[in-house]
Amino acid sequence: MYRHGGVVRTRITVRHMAKKLVIKVTAGADAPERCSQAFTVAAVAAASGVEVSLWLTGESSWFAVPGKAAGFELPHAAPLPDLIASVQSAGRITLCTQCAARREITEADLIEGVRIAGAQVFLSEIMEDGVQALVY
Repeated sequence: MYRHGGVVRTRITVRHMAKKLVIKVTAGADAPERCSQAFTVAAVAAASGVEVSLWLTGESSWFAVPGKAAGFELPHAAPLPDLIASVQSAGRITLCTQCAARREITEADLIEGVRIAGAQVFLSEIMEDGVQALVY
């Protein structure tokens, strides 16, 4: 609250929705609930019109390879292949460079549309104005 010309006024700050959401997934089949939550949030954001950048790191790296997501099951969760398709329809999926190298995953092994990039690209994405970053 502040005074202006003898009148008490209230200052309201409106928080705008992030223009872009960057999600880093560190879990895969080793932590299925955390993994599914990350993909679900990414897919819902994409369906809501938010620009999404989903980064696959650690054990989630395997989901950049065709067929791997089909083997992921979690009761009461949307199928991972469907969530990946939703993200790809309105966003981008990136596989961490070092994570790919540790698993001997190359560009030739990837689902169409997935790229490999490193920490510099991740950092440049999360430092942009209007970006919200989440790590699962």
